[in-house]
Amino acid sequence: MRPFNLNLPALIMTATALTLAGGLPLLATGMDGRIASAAANSYNFRTYLKDDTIAVASSQGAVTLTGTVSTEYHKTLAQETVSGLPGVRSVDNQITVAGEQPSEHSDDWITMKVKTNLAFHKNVSASGTEVQTQNGVVTLTGHTSSQARKDLTGEYAMDVDGVDSVRNDMVVVDTPPGHERLGEKVDDASITAQIKTTLLFHKSTHALATRVTTRDGVVTVHGEAVNMAEKNRVTRIAEDIKGVRQVNNRMTLRQS
Repeated sequence: MRPFNLNLPALIMTATALTLAGGLPLLATGMDGRIASAAANSYNFRTYLKDDTIAVASSQGAVTLTGTVSTEYHKTLAQETVSGLPGVRSVDNQITVAGEQPSEHSDDWITMKVKTNLAFHKNVSASGTEVQTQNGVVTLTGHTSSQARKDLTGEYAMDVDGVDSVRNDMVVVDTPPGHERLGEKVDDASITAQIKTTLLFHKSTHALATRVTTRDGVVTVHGEAVNMAEKNRVTRIAEDIKGVRQVNNRMTLRQS
């Protein structure tokens, strides 16, 4: 058993596509430039993807992503973030995943998914949580500010595909007043991408076909849930994403 330290963030190169007309290169439209700039300045690109190298090229709203990232989940997060930007009509994701990746359902793979999942939630601390996995059993250590947050960390870990059980050895410590600071504003495209990616991480929601939109931090979810418990679970997960102010869950219940 060994710790798996996931370095989420990534470095970005943005590029605005050139359009050829009569053999001569023309500058891309202002909209294409804004798309490339918005991607580079998005919360997800500046935070979770800042250690990867991603090129964003746009031609009349058709975006092509190239470059390399550290994990398959960064590739997904980059695509979902760009897809939610104003003016984007389509995304061709040609990003490659560099380096050796843990095999599916291995202990390292499970650890990576747990750490990545915790990173998107505002009521748990990914940086303050150490994750180890042995034979599908996840052990959580580190410090948290309340029993509720400790329990929530364990709940999120248990809901990751491949996890058989969770041993939660986190220690609850008093947090001095003013120790926790409000984070920077999260843009709507980043919020939407985080929710869609997180729903894929949770085994209780990964199979759901959902449509997620965000406007000024207010999230609207459409789709179909098997039952009310499943619908409520989506709401709880979305509400705990960084930057979310409110969730309007308009999912319908499947007719029996």
